[in-house]
Amino acid sequence: MTFDLKKDGRRIIVICAASVMMAVNTKTFIRTGGLYPGGVMGLTILIQAIFENFFNIQIPFSVVNLLLNLLPIYIGFRFIGKKFTLYSCLMIVLSSILTDLIPANVITYDTLLISIFGGIISGCAISLCLMMNATTGGTDFLAIYLSEKKGVDSWNLVLGINAVIISLAGLLFGWDKALYSIIFQYASTQILQMLYKRYQKQTLFIVTNKPEDICTAINTVSKHGATILRGEGSYEHCERDIVYSVVSKEESKAVIRAVKEADAGAFINALRTEELAGRFYQRPNE
Repeated sequence: MTFDLKKDGRRIIVICAASVMMAVNTKTFIRTGGLYPGGVMGLTILIQAIFENFFNIQIPFSVVNLLLNLLPIYIGFRFIGKKFTLYSCLMIVLSSILTDLIPANVITYDTLLISIFGGIISGCAISLCLMMNATTGGTDFLAIYLSEKKGVDSWNLVLGINAVIISLAGLLFGWDKALYSIIFQYASTQILQMLYKRYQKQTLFIVTNKPEDICTAINTVSKHGATILRGEGSYEHCERDIVYSVVSKEESKAVIRAVKEADAGAFINALRTEELAGRFYQRPNE
């Protein structure tokens, strides 16, 4: 496990910023609105609420959140990547401690506004963390493990866990907050899908006279292969080569740039890939 001062220093700064965003969001929006976000954070807040309302005992957020993250952290170190998990631990520990230390600051009491803007801020914080090859912990570790190592669609499992948390919150503390929590999660998920594109795929069709150079450029940038198809131009009725490849959405701009450098006259059609079956190279977590 090696460290690069410039690269890793940038990662640490961004992860620290994401931790501050997450902690401020928790104290400013989530607590004020009485929301229960999904994952380990939502379970932590639910456990705190249960002890406070039924036993009159106040438990620090950091203690519960860190304890609940022990198993996911083990899964990360054991199966996903040590450096990836180490930076994730930085996010988990820092955001947990800051949530206890940062004072509550109420901006609005409108629960709908809290749900929407709190979800947006949450999605931005999670996206920043994922872009730096780390995670906010909890079910994120489980989702990445099942997706990358087992080839299992983890969305239904994570959705099921969140549904259980929200249902418990609804039964114990009222369904209005539980329903607002769904709006919060929806806003957060939409921002996450818009900003974080690692697991999104894009299909490239490239008409070129330099197919070998194009294939080399694609492989150099993304480590993906390509297929060369033979075709005929309808206007000049001359033979054309079509390079077909599927790449990660986050790499597509760099790939298209490399293709243009290899053949300035190439015609490129990039299409969103809805579903993919078969072997697809996924850059491993560190």
